[in-house]
Amino acid sequence: MRPVPPSSPESLAIGELSRCTGVNIETIRYYERIKMLPAPPRTSSGRRVYGPTEIRTLTFIRRSRELGFTLDEVRALLALSAEDGNNTCGGVRQVAGRHLADIRAKIADLRAMARVLSDAVQRCDAGEIPGCPLIDTLSTPFSTSARRQPTPKSLRRDQMAKRLAGTHISTPRRMIRRMSE
Repeated sequence: MRPVPPSSPESLAIGELSRCTGVNIETIRYYERIKMLPAPPRTSSGRRVYGPTEIRTLTFIRRSRELGFTLDEVRALLALSAEDGNNTCGGVRQVAGRHLADIRAKIADLRAMARVLSDAVQRCDAGEIPGCPLIDTLSTPFSTSARRQPTPKSLRRDQMAKRLAGTHISTPRRMIRRMSE
């Protein structure tokens, strides 16, 4: 690491960088540990100092994360932004296109789950009779007949949606559709 004079007009301490970019100090250190943000130069006393390059990089990371990009996707975008422009736009478009497809799939899953939950709420008799079909459905354990590994949260949501409305889940696309009974 190159030493930086503490009086450099473009040098910021980590707290100033945090305020400037809206990124928590511990998150900045984490990005340094995982090599997402290059290790900053230090003063002779060992204090980290940051400049315009780190501000730009950290702002890029924060905005990318706000848009839902994974750390690996952000790392790929950073690598593409460091290139001299050769096929940069095409590579960025591929990463962003895949991410957009994932977002659209999640939106479709959430809309299907909302429909299923809405149907379940409508089927509930709102206390007119003892018991509630929605509470009964939510409190019934998942079927354990098939031996499976623990599922990610999204699959558990899909399984809950299936139980709530007697639906079938297509695993390749994770789309929910009503089964004819």
